[in-house]
Amino acid sequence: MSTLDPKGPSGLKVLNHAANPAPTRTLPQAPPAPQIDEAPIGAALAAAAHPDKVRIREVLAKAREARGLSYDDVAVLMSVTDDEDTSLLFDTAREVKEHIYGKRLVLFAPLYVANQCCNECTYCAFRARNSELPRRALTTAELERETRALIDQGHKRVLLVAGESYPNGSFDYILDAIRTVYGVRSERGEIRRINVNVAPLSVEEFKELKGCGIGTYQLFQETYHRQTYAQVHLAGKKRDFDWRLSVMDRAMQAGIDDVGIGALFGLYDWRFEVLAMMQHIRHLEQSFGVGPHTISVPRIEPAHGSTLADAPPHAVGDDDFFKLVAILRLAVPYTGIILSTRESAANRRMAFALGISQISAGSRTQPGGYNDLEGADAGQFAVGDHRTLDEVVRDLCELGYIPSYCTACYRLGRTGRDFMDMAKPGDIRSHCDPNALSTFAEYLQDYASPATRAAGEKAIQEILAGFALPVQNNARRMLQRIADGKRDVCV
Repeated sequence: MSTLDPKGPSGLKVLNHAANPAPTRTLPQAPPAPQIDEAPIGAALAAAAHPDKVRIREVLAKAREARGLSYDDVAVLMSVTDDEDTSLLFDTAREVKEHIYGKRLVLFAPLYVANQCCNECTYCAFRARNSELPRRALTTAELERETRALIDQGHKRVLLVAGESYPNGSFDYILDAIRTVYGVRSERGEIRRINVNVAPLSVEEFKELKGCGIGTYQLFQETYHRQTYAQVHLAGKKRDFDWRLSVMDRAMQAGIDDVGIGALFGLYDWRFEVLAMMQHIRHLEQSFGVGPHTISVPRIEPAHGSTLADAPPHAVGDDDFFKLVAILRLAVPYTGIILSTRESAANRRMAFALGISQISAGSRTQPGGYNDLEGADAGQFAVGDHRTLDEVVRDLCELGYIPSYCTACYRLGRTGRDFMDMAKPGDIRSHCDPNALSTFAEYLQDYASPATRAAGEKAIQEILAGFALPVQNNARRMLQRIADGKRDVCV
C-alpha cells in the first residue's frame, strides 16, 4: 500500500496509514557496554564550583551557537547562582530554543495499559509490594475504549506505558496492545504514532517492537548513581543497573533509530544526574552516530503507598529545576526535552520558554483512567496539571505557542541520524513549522471548543506572518487543504 497521495500538490503528502514503517536500515553492530564513570563527575563539579563571570559568559556565548556544550561547560553552568548570571542563562536558553523549535510544542498523552509489576521501586505506586493498589491490565475492549477517549480529545500521539509484568508473562501483550491502538478508528481521527515506555528488552524483542511501527522507545535510568540505584530498587529485574543502562544500545542494535532517556530528579543530586546523562549521551553518539531523540525531566511527585516519594532524598526546588531544563537545552540543543503533567500549570509555563519541546496534556496515569475518572488513587504518581487538553491548548495559544500534533517524521523515515542531519543546519524547520500548523488546524476544526478555536485561529495567523515567504506559502496551501476537508497533510 502506498503511503503517499500522488496527487498532493507542491510536494505535500497525505499519509494514509498510522503504522507505516520507516525504511529498512542496516543494523549497527554491538558497541562496548555503556559505563558511568563517577570520578570525573565529582572532579568537574569541584573544578567549576566558583566560576568567574568571564568564564560563565564564555560558555553562554558558545551555547548561542547551538552546537552543544562540553562536559566542563555544563559543570560551569550548574554552578551559576548569581541572579544576573541566572537571568542570562535563561535568556540564552530561550534564544536557542526559539532558534531551533520556533513556537512549536508537540502534544501527546500517556496511555497506561497495565500497572502490574515485579519490581520493588520505593518511589513508585506500582511497586510489587504495594498491596493497596488495585492491579489491572486492560483487555482489548478496554484498550479500544481508552484509545477512543484519547482520539475524541484530539490526541494523535500516545506514549504507551506498562509495569514490568504482563498477563501470562508474555511480551506479546505489549505487541498486541500496540496493534490494537493503531487499529482503532473514530469518525474524526486515529492515533498516528505510538511511542513506548516499557521495561528493558532483548535485541530480538526490540526487533519485534520495531516491527509494530513504533516511534520512539523511551526509558529512564531513574538515577545514574549506582549506590542510590541499589538503595531504591529493592527487588525485581530492575535491580540490574547495567541491564537498564545498556537498554538503548540494544534498541538501536535492533534498528530503532529514536530513543528517549531521562532521570527521575530527586533521587540523587541533580547536577550529578545531568553530567552522568552527558556521559550516556556521549556513549550513544560515539557508538551509533546519534544521541537520544528526547530527554525527559520528571521530578519525584507523591505516589500512593510510597513514603520516599512524599519526601525525596534530594528534592529539586523550582529554581534548580528551571536551571537544569535551561542547561539541557544548551548542552544538547537539537534533542527534544519532554515535560509531563507532574508539574503544575505555572511551572510548565515557565519551563516551556527555557527549552521544553514536548508536553503531555489531559493525562491519566492509571490503566483505564480516560474512562474511569474517579480512579486517580490508582495512578503511578500525583498529577500537577489537571487541565483538559482543550484548556492546555488554549493556554498555549494565548502564550504565543503553536500546539503540534505532527507525526510525519516517524512515518517518512526522518529519524535518527537522518533527522539530525536535517535539524542541525536548520532544514527541518521548513518541514516542522508547516506540519505543526496543519495538524493544529486539524485539531481546531475537529475537536476544539469555540473559545479555543478562536484563540488558535488567531495564533495561526500571527505565526504565519513570521515565516519566511516560501515556508509561509507552503503552509497556507496546507492549511487550505485542511479547510477543504483533507486530513494528515504534511511535507
